[in-house]
Amino acid sequence: MITLNDLLKVPEQERKFSWDEKFFKLFSETTVRLLSKDPQQGPDGWPYLVCETQQNSSSNDQVKNYENDDIESTQKIFQWLAEKGIGLIVNPRREPYPDYVFSYGMIWNFRQTGYFIQPNDENKTEQKATEIIYDNKKISCGPPSVEYLPNHARKILKDFFRDQSVLNPKILMISQDKKSYDLCFSLESLGNPIASEHAGVAEAIAWFLPTHYSIVLISESGLPEFLSL
Repeated sequence: MITLNDLLKVPEQERKFSWDEKFFKLFSETTVRLLSKDPQQGPDGWPYLVCETQQNSSSNDQVKNYENDDIESTQKIFQWLAEKGIGLIVNPRREPYPDYVFSYGMIWNFRQTGYFIQPNDENKTEQKATEIIYDNKKISCGPPSVEYLPNHARKILKDFFRDQSVLNPKILMISQDKKSYDLCFSLESLGNPIASEHAGVAEAIAWFLPTHYSIVLISESGLPEFLSL
């Protein structure tokens, strides 16, 4: 039977989607060594807790680990991270890259649904919406459900915006087929950033959300009222 240590020996270039699935399952059932009690800033600027799988610790390290409180179950770690708005880096000493980097959105999605990355057949989102004509097309609009955007994730996202001096970000779910929805952020509520900054803003927001969420920055003009995040 394949083990977590077996998976981590697979070269980076050979790690496909099936590797991710096996890694997620085994990693979520293991214990790890915390390299620091406090979150560290990653190279992308986001906060991460940093850990090491026990198979990657030296024998001397492992003896020392069991004499202190550095060993934690990943389930306990993910629960804590989901409430704090923090990501997770696994085996940062591996060269040239860590074994895995979990964004905050991946972590709270796991706590919410059991998936770090949602399978394609699980991506459909049910939302309460009303139909309108916008740009000569029939679309559905409405607020995100609590299941789609739980309160703790909203709070973390609002804290991020507040740190950027955006005090009242506004959102609306929009769909053209009632199956797949875009999570739309009001450009006006974000201070009308220039077009060249839109991609960077969307990328920053995406770190806080599951990987399958579609994020759009859009003007409120012609659309139903946007709601405060």
